[in-house]
Amino acid sequence: MELIAALSIGFLGSFHCVGMCGPIALALPVPNSNNMLFFFGRIFYNIGRIISYSIMGLVFGLLGKSISIWGSQQILSIFLGVLIVSYIFLPGKIKSSIANLNPVQKFISPLKTSIGKLFKQNSISSLLVIGILNGFLPCGFVYMGLAGAIASGNPVSGMLIMAFFGLGTFPAMFAISVFGKFINLEFRQKLRKITPAFAILFALIFIFRGLNLGIPYLSPKMDSHNHMEMTKDK
Repeated sequence: MELIAALSIGFLGSFHCVGMCGPIALALPVPNSNNMLFFFGRIFYNIGRIISYSIMGLVFGLLGKSISIWGSQQILSIFLGVLIVSYIFLPGKIKSSIANLNPVQKFISPLKTSIGKLFKQNSISSLLVIGILNGFLPCGFVYMGLAGAIASGNPVSGMLIMAFFGLGTFPAMFAISVFGKFINLEFRQKLRKITPAFAILFALIFIFRGLNLGIPYLSPKMDSHNHMEMTKDK
């Protein structure tokens, strides 16, 4: 169920990706001006993003496991949901200030520099690496996927959740990289405006899950004893 949800969220969130990451996808180089390599290059670029998401899912799933050992997974789920809603309603100036913090810029700048250099290589391998580096660039919707990886409380589950999240973004991102010149900037900006609605829906799922209401799939009942046994089994 979590994997289907991750795939669905990735697909819905990909409309945000079209608005935010569209410029990079549109500017991808064409290896040797060959039509077949053009399509394969775009596929490899998106595979690179999925690899990055999977690595981050593994790391954040491991973090979630360390938290769940203390029996705090339900509280964590509610906290993540509230955090997502709070971030959505933060004023734009505060969000910009966070993005411009020195540690954040120190992380982003080398990635952007490396991506710029790879753009000049015009090879399939360079497109794969561009996708990998692009996957590590800050993105609010990816962070929401990572929240799901943390809430899973398991590194393998976290990795699979983010892999399926990435697969969900694949159709839209592949389309924008191939047919992007037919999609104008105004349309991409409109797509970005629907992102908060998806984010709030995602946050509510986290909150309901943490409330332990006994609703199958959405908020399954789980006492602390069973939770700890499941944690040990993992």
